[in-house]
Amino acid sequence: MNSQRPIAAVTGRLAPTPSGGLHLGNARTFLIAWLSARAESGRVVLRVDDLDRPRVKPGFVEQAVADLRWLGLEWDGEPLFQSRRGSDYAAALEKLCAAGFVYPCVCSRREIEIAASAPHEGEEGPVYPGTCRGKFRDADDARRRTGRAPCWRFGADHSNWRVEFDDALHGRCGFDAARQLGDFVVFRSDDIAAYQLATVVDDHAQGVTEVVRGDDLVTSTPRQLMLYHALGLTPPRFLHVPLVLDAAGQRMAKRRDSTRLDALREAGVSAAQVVGALAASCGWAAPGERVMPAQLIPRFDLSKLPRQPVRLNLADQPVA
Repeated sequence: MNSQRPIAAVTGRLAPTPSGGLHLGNARTFLIAWLSARAESGRVVLRVDDLDRPRVKPGFVEQAVADLRWLGLEWDGEPLFQSRRGSDYAAALEKLCAAGFVYPCVCSRREIEIAASAPHEGEEGPVYPGTCRGKFRDADDARRRTGRAPCWRFGADHSNWRVEFDDALHGRCGFDAARQLGDFVVFRSDDIAAYQLATVVDDHAQGVTEVVRGDDLVTSTPRQLMLYHALGLTPPRFLHVPLVLDAAGQRMAKRRDSTRLDALREAGVSAAQVVGALAASCGWAAPGERVMPAQLIPRFDLSKLPRQPVRLNLADQPVA
């Protein structure tokens, strides 16, 4: 399966997850996404990934929006909130069911880990061994026979797919769907759409033609490309950027106050300082330069973007 296609007008997106305050790593990815679209006179839309309600902390939706505005990363149109899109996800699931792409599964996470020959790191956990594939007629049958509420899995092995795509930074990427990815969850047992399905449905709804995100999500891309194919939708192009590390060389986390945008703002660090540091880490500004996103549009150049993780620390920046 090849995902290549020509793209005319560019629509990029910002998709913060309000499970904590945005940190410098989030900001760098959002800056790259914003500039990539604006450099081609494209649109930028905003989606708030608040689908997993237990993980959404009070006040962080508003804070994420405030952080983006503070950085100068404005967007076009009204924001889309995943928590309000349940009917759209259910309709997509119904279409996948009708076409035979998905099946009910009652396996627990622990059972999957035990059945897998070896663990695979990533967003989806171990490759699913297909225990429930073809076992139940439908969700009601699975529930009646096991007493468990089933999730829904996409059958990655039904056509021996090899999924290939061109990443704007890393070049040609390819995955053996059955061996490397396995059957993945598209709808949880609590009737909430999984990340992979919700992202595809929402990116299509907002007309997104370019997805820029961290390279920790690179294995999500072939899964989403399979969903685009199954749903008869045109996929966007992808750019996966290396992660940002803190001063200690650790991956940035929303729980660490020293890298959070609200903490930097409260400490007196200006938006121009933050954007300047982020731009310098991308090769688009001089060290110590203070600049805002709109000023960086003519400087955007993917060839200068480092291919390896970068370290950032603004905790000791002088007050503006």
